[in-house]
Amino acid sequence: MRWIHAAGRGLLVLVVVLTGYVAAGAQAGEPPEGGRGPLTLATAGDLTGYLGPLLEGWNRTHPGEKVTLVELPDSADETQAQMVTDLRDGDRSRFDVLNIDVNWTPEFAAAGWIRPLPRDRFPLKTFLQPVVDTATYDGQLYAVPYVTNAGLLLYRKDVLAEEGVAPPRTWAELERYAKTIAPKHGLDGYAGQFLPYEGLTVNAAEAVYSAGGSILGDEGERVTVDSAAAREGIGFLARGVREGWIPREALTYKEEESKQAFQDGRLLFLRNWPYAYVGASAPGSKVAGKIGAVPLPGPDGPGTSVLGGSNLAVSAHARHPDSAARLIAYLTSERVQRQVLTRGALPPVRADLYQDPALIRRFPYLPTLRTSVLAAEPRPKSPRYDQVSLVVQAVVHDAMAGQQAPAAAVRRLARELAAVSHR
Repeated sequence: MRWIHAAGRGLLVLVVVLTGYVAAGAQAGEPPEGGRGPLTLATAGDLTGYLGPLLEGWNRTHPGEKVTLVELPDSADETQAQMVTDLRDGDRSRFDVLNIDVNWTPEFAAAGWIRPLPRDRFPLKTFLQPVVDTATYDGQLYAVPYVTNAGLLLYRKDVLAEEGVAPPRTWAELERYAKTIAPKHGLDGYAGQFLPYEGLTVNAAEAVYSAGGSILGDEGERVTVDSAAAREGIGFLARGVREGWIPREALTYKEEESKQAFQDGRLLFLRNWPYAYVGASAPGSKVAGKIGAVPLPGPDGPGTSVLGGSNLAVSAHARHPDSAARLIAYLTSERVQRQVLTRGALPPVRADLYQDPALIRRFPYLPTLRTSVLAAEPRPKSPRYDQVSLVVQAVVHDAMAGQQAPAAAVRRLARELAAVSHR
């Protein structure tokens, strides 16, 4: 199952297509009577093949509400574009329940494409609490968290052990090791997801947040990025490319390319989602058994990850509300959430799974991931998030490519975000 981005890889993109949801006279957040029937589930490419067995389990026990799987593009940006195009068709929309990136909730809710959901129908209190906020807009629940995510710093523990150093906790340590230790071992220093797409928005936001800054406030109505913290964060990334401890090739990396570089033994450090740890630990990986994971570093200690993941939302035009709610409850049940992790290597939203000894033995990064999720922050909330992200990508990529100084890039970022927020 692949949702590559932003939210990062490890984000499942589902669209449950349920031939309609709103019936005449239904109150917001309350399903009309009845509303059961067959469903269609659309997803970006399923890399691990875990989703099919989950849906087979549903189909066996719900013969009148069978789910048909439909795949959308692998890219988060392309998937969003197809969803938006479809949802604008109104009653002709094919998409009825959508598993949307956590940061699309405000945009979809403000546009009226998804409907509020009743909180008491879903086990929200059993989830890691930061993920619940990603499913709300204007004080209402508009989706149900399905998969969460937070960025981790993967590192070559064999190399650091040979050098007698602990994994970096600060940017200064990361930079020093990337400059000095990596070349001694024939490695590049550090990489993230730096191609101008949603992944770069995530990496840039993490750098700004880790330095103590922000990008937008008041759910997109106020631009807050013009700050010393933003200059420090974007300057850190730009300096890495300029000085060579971030390879210029990384300016072309998305999640998969960066994972492959680390998995092939070409990087000392990598910022990525937990799925990359699983892939790099698998048989056939050149670094299997040689890697570790820690929280992202920041200027003076642990930094701040962007909260990734995906939420299940119901289209304003779905006709089978009870089936929609029942499927969402199924996909967020403890039993299925366990399989989301064990079969799909995707971080579940159920808090208790992160403290299960058997799961920790199999996925040693779980305690670190839990710490990162609990300290993570969402990307800038805005009903115009797609435009916000495009601006961030373009400006930060120019700064990293050396086409604009970080201070000038931050001023430009503030101007262009202000123009977006006042459209």
